[in-house]
Amino acid sequence: MNQSEALQMLAAVRDGNLSPEEALNKMKTAPFDDLGYAKIDNHRSVRQGVGEVIYGEGKTPEQICGIVSKMLENGAGDIIVTRLCAEAAGNLRKICDLEYHPLPQFGIISRDKAKPLVGKIVVASGGTSDMPVCEEAALTAEVLGNNVTRLYDVGVAGLHRLLSKLDILQNARVIIAVAGMEGALASVIGGLSSCPIIAVPTSVGYGASFGGVAALLSMLNSCASGVATVNIDNGFGAGFIASRINQMEAIK
Repeated sequence: MNQSEALQMLAAVRDGNLSPEEALNKMKTAPFDDLGYAKIDNHRSVRQGVGEVIYGEGKTPEQICGIVSKMLENGAGDIIVTRLCAEAAGNLRKICDLEYHPLPQFGIISRDKAKPLVGKIVVASGGTSDMPVCEEAALTAEVLGNNVTRLYDVGVAGLHRLLSKLDILQNARVIIAVAGMEGALASVIGGLSSCPIIAVPTSVGYGASFGGVAALLSMLNSCASGVATVNIDNGFGAGFIASRINQMEAIK
């Protein structure tokens, strides 16, 4: 049950077309569907404004298909599946209209392409190798209704590349800075921009980067004000919180 459906049900009670007892029964049964291997949270969109997102890694293709099928049956749209492997994507295509992006392993089902996009989120990457995480962030933000501008391969090893896009950075409402190695990009962008910066460390780098821990610590210790950091390779988390910030600004 999404927010619109909940409002329709309450209006039906108000107008006498639905008894309070029937509405109560719907509220009791709607909160989640138990599939045995997953309990689908049908009230997520009522509480948070966005439906449940499926994390595909660790789930079998059959489990992912089962969850998506039930969500579609319940009228869900803009269903996001992150970390969706090619095999599971192939299975999903047999049961639904899947938009699949292989680089970030990101799937979108029943996308509302007519949804108006607001504000401006910029996703910037240190290098091309960071693009899978960048695309996870950018696609998440776009599905949630935000305008997204991509600035890829603008890392500190060639700072002039970033400085040539200064006008884009300074006109953004939120910037997602994605970098591996030493993770310096977030601090540099933080020193050039007045909007909130969401730093995403990636696992890109040689041995002493420790799978992204070096970049994570650099970003957590940023000397630039206004920089917040999410977990290693968590493009989805960055895109989600950037959407929240951007849309709060857009409402003003």
